[in-house]
Amino acid sequence: MFGAEKGQADRLDGSDLTIAIVQARFNESITDALTAACRAELAALGVADGNIDHVKVPGALEVPVALQALAEKGSYDALIAIGCVIRGETYHFELVANESAAGVTRVSLDYQLPIANVILTTENVEQAIARQDEKGRDAARVVVEMCNLLDAI
Repeated sequence: MFGAEKGQADRLDGSDLTIAIVQARFNESITDALTAACRAELAALGVADGNIDHVKVPGALEVPVALQALAEKGSYDALIAIGCVIRGETYHFELVANESAAGVTRVSLDYQLPIANVILTTENVEQAIARQDEKGRDAARVVVEMCNLLDAI
């Protein structure tokens, strides 16, 4: 079993990993904060700054196609999807939230590649701000742990 084979510190060792981040520009103040928190945590986990590529796309719906293009390169151990969808007055929120999440999941499964999905879906800006640092850090920990898990399986 993975937990018995490796300790917590080993599972969170990112020193040998190459990771790409896809960041949506829509709600950019939130996505910039998510990205900053994520990058800081990746560094704390040993991922070298030179082993992190960062791509920006217009919005959450464009994130999956960029993830797919990066996955097809075959040079990344994991990917991170960063975005922020805030509920408005129309059905558009549900469409963007659901379709972006489905696209991220599909790329992860199609390429058997860990992808942390940190496309926030919130009711308002205040909820997004309240989550931006914690969820950015969580993304880093998720991809590092999943890389090590898949490597051990």
